[in-house]
Amino acid sequence: MPKIMIIEDNEDLRKLLENYLTKYGYQCVGLDNFDRVLTEFRENSPDLVLLDINLPSFDGFYWCRQIRKYSKCPIIFISAREGTMDQVMAIENGADDYITKPFSFEIVTAKVKSQLRRTLGEYALNQKEKVINFEGLKYYPEKLELEFNGKNYELSKKEATMIALLLERGDKVTSRDRLMEKMWDTDMFVDENTLNVYISRIRRVLKELGINDAVETIRGAGYRMKKTWEDNQ
Repeated sequence: MPKIMIIEDNEDLRKLLENYLTKYGYQCVGLDNFDRVLTEFRENSPDLVLLDINLPSFDGFYWCRQIRKYSKCPIIFISAREGTMDQVMAIENGADDYITKPFSFEIVTAKVKSQLRRTLGEYALNQKEKVINFEGLKYYPEKLELEFNGKNYELSKKEATMIALLLERGDKVTSRDRLMEKMWDTDMFVDENTLNVYISRIRRVLKELGINDAVETIRGAGYRMKKTWEDNQ
């Protein structure tokens, strides 16, 4: 039974989420001590976190960063903030998805199922069967890890989904629609700015590994990988 931690300071909403998700077979842990977020997270080891932004003491962005130091479990923000920058900040701080209030519980359930399917279900199992190699740049799905020239980098779930598709496609163009469908696996609308943020993150990851300009933008078509490094690296 997947365990979901709900970090929401509105007690009524937190209990509604707990009751609704419990009916669908999830084990829910509702947090009401917001000074112990990281401690409770490490003690409970949830499979997914629903996280509000406006919390007492420290906001959700802060706690998302703290959780990311210890875990790559999916984190979905739930917030009344509808602005694009809030959603971009959530992603930049390590979130996997974002739901704006007010929301329908069906949307929450769909997004929870989507994230858990990738981490615990059939997609996660299928990813473990191979190593993806593009011209010496290797991605290890089981470890969510990129390797190049003796250096390793651990990816978030969304980063991993994107890099896996780009490396599998190699120098073939991957459309923005295909990337968004693969990364979010949902019929719900996803702002294209969100995809831009992840493309930028992947480029920064590759730069840390010593690879520059390898994700090429094909105007009006999408993206493709381009070998920009020498064989002797």
